[in-house]
Amino acid sequence: MTHSSRPAFDRALAHLVALTDGVELARDSAFIAQPVALATRFRAAEAAAAALAGGAALANQMAIARGLPGSSVRVDSRHAEASLLSFAHLHFTDPERAPAGRQAPEQRTAAAGFFPTADGRWVYLHPGFPHNTQGLLNLLGVADDRSAVRSSGERQAELRSAVGDAVAGYSAETLEQAIGAAGLCGAMVRSAEEWDASRPGVLLAARPVVEIIQLDDSPPEPLPAFEGRALSGIRVLDLTRVLAGPTCARTLASYGASVLRVGASELPTIPLFVADTGFGKRSTHLDLTQPDAAQTLRRLLRDCDVFSQSYRSGAMDRLGFGVTDVAQLRPGIVYVSINCYGHEGPWRQWPGWEQLAQTVTGMALAQGEDTDEQGRPTLLPAAVTDYTTGYLAAFGALAALERRARVGGSYWVRVSLARTAMWIRQLGRRRTLRARPLADSEITAWQDVMDTPWGPAHYLRPAVNLSAMPAGWDTPPVPVGTHAPSFD
Repeated sequence: MTHSSRPAFDRALAHLVALTDGVELARDSAFIAQPVALATRFRAAEAAAAALAGGAALANQMAIARGLPGSSVRVDSRHAEASLLSFAHLHFTDPERAPAGRQAPEQRTAAAGFFPTADGRWVYLHPGFPHNTQGLLNLLGVADDRSAVRSSGERQAELRSAVGDAVAGYSAETLEQAIGAAGLCGAMVRSAEEWDASRPGVLLAARPVVEIIQLDDSPPEPLPAFEGRALSGIRVLDLTRVLAGPTCARTLASYGASVLRVGASELPTIPLFVADTGFGKRSTHLDLTQPDAAQTLRRLLRDCDVFSQSYRSGAMDRLGFGVTDVAQLRPGIVYVSINCYGHEGPWRQWPGWEQLAQTVTGMALAQGEDTDEQGRPTLLPAAVTDYTTGYLAAFGALAALERRARVGGSYWVRVSLARTAMWIRQLGRRRTLRARPLADSEITAWQDVMDTPWGPAHYLRPAVNLSAMPAGWDTPPVPVGTHAPSFD
């Protein structure tokens, strides 16, 4: 990475400074620009590093306000890039005990990836969890292939051909609308210009990359003097799954917050992602459709500071835990909402994933033009919008907590994967794809080892370094539902 990385980092950090009531972020932040690790012209390293540095600088300000020593903040660009593949750098000493990978066998399907459509365009199909897989197959009229897809390569090719034939019978926009209306996961490939002219793109462009909305007035809640860490005593309820949402709470935990992950036993998860994003958290099950469980969550909320959720718009409202409900129950709450396509407009209730944010915003098309000989859409070589959105959500929560300590109030923090993608696009693109892949020795230098329920695990430390108050976790990840519904 050349010196040209610093201006992009500074631009990214400047966007965040504007959201903090003038709290100084850059003064003590050192950005260590190194050769690029990921083969993309998008400035993924600078974006992730800025989101991390901004959050760390706010944590540092909060530590100082508590009478703790101040720190200088340092972010290494290659460590930040490695963090965008954090799950891939989580290694267990005993592979037999390690949590399952990104997809369980029953989730694998030929209905995944980019497919051409009848009008010469492309769509990306994302099978997601098993019910999404079945829904896509039903929509396309293709037989359930999840068991057969584990058979021979020839059979897998036949199945993918059947899916491709079905997709080729649709125009891209017609199929996209059918997928969205069915609550499934898929989208049409767009250029950046097309997305920016679309209704959801226009709505997102009018919003900052992190929205911090004051909901009401409540008394200031200064952090007490405490011989601990920046967020010691701050309690976070984490009602999220997969990567972006859990990364937000994991980041807050790295500064000392107490985090309780809340899920339901019947909801599917990806065990490897649970382990990757579970450091520093307790984990419990609460079925919020049941009155007793809902009452337990209300009890937890009364002593909570941050409520983070990543379900599609309206889901929490139907359960009685929408932003207005929670702010009334707990004045002074910081309510974090994370989704794919934004919180307004016709797509706000559509489910989405990393791949779909890249697909709709022009990133996949541009990456394909750079890397594919035929110019076919291609995903970036990392979960760029997922992890970066998680870092931005944590930044927003920290900014709201800092503001609450000074002037009071309840706050709503809103981020989305698509808005993060647009923000990364704003930072410009490199001239070349030249990259130096991460070396095993680098990963090892950034790793620590912790005993977990799956055996010893080698995991990436946070990519920020605070001189007087190191970021990190004291407790290991655990299987979902391990604990009683309590912060203690």
